[in-house]
Amino acid sequence: MEFVEKQPIYMQIADYFCENILEGKWKTHDRLPSVREIAVAMEVNPNTAMRAFTYLQDKGIIYNKRGIGYFVDEDGHSKALKLKRDDFIEKDVPAFFKTMKLLKFSCKELEELNKE
Repeated sequence: MEFVEKQPIYMQIADYFCENILEGKWKTHDRLPSVREIAVAMEVNPNTAMRAFTYLQDKGIIYNKRGIGYFVDEDGHSKALKLKRDDFIEKDVPAFFKTMKLLKFSCKELEELNKE
């Protein structure tokens, strides 16, 4: 995975987990790769990977079975969807509209582009 500078690495790992859950690669109660496996695969410090797991657990997207590992929560898909939607609305939509305004794009022009 290639990381970008403008977002903390643990958040990018959390995004990766959410994307896999939303795409159906990881389903409800599926066991997730371990913290160590993620750290090795993504070439990050295990503490950074652990921060991502903790963040997702705090959001109710994953849960931990002590001594066994992390799993996708029963409501993990819907909570990941809400988290990603809220993030999109908070960060991407304002930037998109600002760019539209600067480039003098109208909503009608965007509709026409979408038809092509």
